[in-house]
Amino acid sequence: MNQQGVDSGRRRFLTLTTSVVGGAGVVAATVPFLASWKPSERAKALGAPVEVDISEVQPGQLIVVAWRGKPTWVLRRTPDMLASLKKVDPYLLDPESKQDQQPNYIKGETRSIKPDYLVLIGVCTHLGCSPGFRPEHPAPEIDPHWQGGFYCPCHGSKFDLSGRVFKGVPAPLNLVVPPYHFDGEMKVVVGEDPKGAA
Repeated sequence: MNQQGVDSGRRRFLTLTTSVVGGAGVVAATVPFLASWKPSERAKALGAPVEVDISEVQPGQLIVVAWRGKPTWVLRRTPDMLASLKKVDPYLLDPESKQDQQPNYIKGETRSIKPDYLVLIGVCTHLGCSPGFRPEHPAPEIDPHWQGGFYCPCHGSKFDLSGRVFKGVPAPLNLVVPPYHFDGEMKVVVGEDPKGAA
């Protein structure tokens, strides 16, 4: 009778120990498995949304991030830059941005959700070069009506400070505005529409 009590206690102890060790093994196997569901840095570069901290971006400054393997610009425009947009309207191919080069929630000459922050894909719509940011004006070597913008060194295409293309250049369309939204005041999420956007 006493022998059965010892075996029974030992059996419970072994069962409990085995259960604890097995449970720890399941957790150890599950954590890496669940972590593998998070997008890798490579996946993010190929299309997952990219979060951009804009807390340090100064007025007039442009920063570059990678989204879908392309340079993506965030420009914090100054009041003077915004005021210059109307001045170049007569020299632009599509000043009202009627072409489908931006999401439908992007309206107006600023081509942005918040007027002072412009988000663009930094790829020329001619042959895919990356234009340079040329905020200085006047710049008669670029254009007599230049108020600052983006100049493509490959074939001379010109875009204003909203990414709108000038007339008479090789690029046929405005620079592309990607889907994006603000997450609070100091973060832009590129590659994801705002909630409720159609």
